[in-house]
Amino acid sequence: MNFNPAAPGIVLVVDDVPENLAVLHDALDESGYTVLVANGGEVALIRAAEAQPDIVLLDAMMPGMDGFETCRRLKANLATRHIPVVFMTGLTESEHVVAAFEAGGNDYVTKPVRTSEVMARIAAHRQTARLMDQARSALDAFGNAVIAMSPQHGKIVWQTPLARTLMQGYAVEKELPEWLAATQEAHARGQAHPPLTLLRGARRLIFSAAEYSEDEQWMIVLREESDTAQIEKLMAAFKLTQRESEVLNWLVKGKTNRDIGEILGTSPRTVNKHLEHVFVKLGVETRTSAAALAITKLHGTGRGEEVV
Repeated sequence: MNFNPAAPGIVLVVDDVPENLAVLHDALDESGYTVLVANGGEVALIRAAEAQPDIVLLDAMMPGMDGFETCRRLKANLATRHIPVVFMTGLTESEHVVAAFEAGGNDYVTKPVRTSEVMARIAAHRQTARLMDQARSALDAFGNAVIAMSPQHGKIVWQTPLARTLMQGYAVEKELPEWLAATQEAHARGQAHPPLTLLRGARRLIFSAAEYSEDEQWMIVLREESDTAQIEKLMAAFKLTQRESEVLNWLVKGKTNRDIGEILGTSPRTVNKHLEHVFVKLGVETRTSAAALAITKLHGTGRGEEVV
């Protein structure tokens, strides 16, 4: 969605009471907004997906599909989960407010609705959306594979085109939310948590948390690797033969000489000979130093992360 802050926004108002729809429609229309209306949850889901409004004003208590279920379905759909949802409810009990946020709501106003308050909430959420859209556009322009996830719900809030392409074919629905929850717990204790690695044949997709927000969104960077690509990169970086690069690649993964020999179909003694040549070319004397230097070249970091 390309956001133009000077352009009138699109607001979807969802309420089963015609009089409420009329009051909000007139007030928003007079303020320059394009107003869409829906008298139930099912219609709201369709219109939100088709029109991509800037914000949804959602009545909490409606017959049939109530506002809580409507919001859950909006947030479960990748096409609509980025749209802010402001609940409208006459229920001020704390459990209903909690239910609104647990369903994925971004904000709430109480009935009878004060139009001035609604306008202020809409303006605030549109400003947040504008900043997020600018960030997404910048990431898209530089071809970054990045997703943002909600720590409360474990859902992908938005993703760059490259991230969407990379995730195709990987089973992310179960592993990714579980990893995010574990990462969040570790972060809360001031501890680091390892990246998530998903395998597909000889390729693997690695998710690393980049920016943390306890209440909003977590920025996660994706990169795809393969043994073939890493072996070629090591060959080019250190002027290794293919077999030397293969040995170094498995050394980085923590394999012993015996393991590497079994993988490559050679003896541990031959593996050791290859490692001697690798040490000379890298200018190191130990397996640990060789692995650390290789990781630096592969990932452009000196932190010595383990490649899995």
